[in-house]
Amino acid sequence: MTSASVSAPIQDYAKAVYALETREGEPVSTNDLAERLGVTAGSVSAMVRKLADVGLVVHEPYRGVRLTDDGRKLALEVLRHHRLLELFLAEELGMPWDRVHDEAEVLEHAISEELEQLIAARLGHPTVDPHGDPIPTAELLIDERETRSLDELPIGATGRFVRVSDSNAAMLRYLADHGVGLGDALTITDRQPFGGPVFVSCGGRELPLGGQLAQAMRVSLDEAPS
Repeated sequence: MTSASVSAPIQDYAKAVYALETREGEPVSTNDLAERLGVTAGSVSAMVRKLADVGLVVHEPYRGVRLTDDGRKLALEVLRHHRLLELFLAEELGMPWDRVHDEAEVLEHAISEELEQLIAARLGHPTVDPHGDPIPTAELLIDERETRSLDELPIGATGRFVRVSDSNAAMLRYLADHGVGLGDALTITDRQPFGGPVFVSCGGRELPLGGQLAQAMRVSLDEAPS
């Protein structure tokens, strides 16, 4: 089953289940899907039944849904389209990284396999998008490399900022305005309790990063902190 053979909403649901299943490592609940997609739980239940009918998900009673092999392939195909488009818009058209997500959300459903291949070749067959998210290969393999949320790191931890959620454009603009970009070396210098900001040293400056932003930022550690 390819993305061209199913509707855009089904593609969106498969992609959402993949994201939540990968993050949590367990079946995805109706409520979590509803929150991610901004729809009612009833709408999610109806769509999940459709996905199950065409063999894209399986339902585990009292736990949630998981993608089948076909569902995972569909989700990775849509993710490949989305992330290649984001990178193309950023690198070839100069679009800021806080704007490419919304554009790619629309275009990902219309792109042909031929155009996907041309974009990938033009970009040199990249492995990550502008936000550091891994791009599935043409064979629909993906390298979900190990990273840690900035919010969970102890004082003194060092590493490189390698990935950030693209779901909040304002946070991306904040990082850009403060000169923080992928690949930057970071050191955790302090943190406030009760969801307060995390203080990081970056480029010779100390910056406070609020709890929500720190949760969205992912770091590749130089070494495991003791």
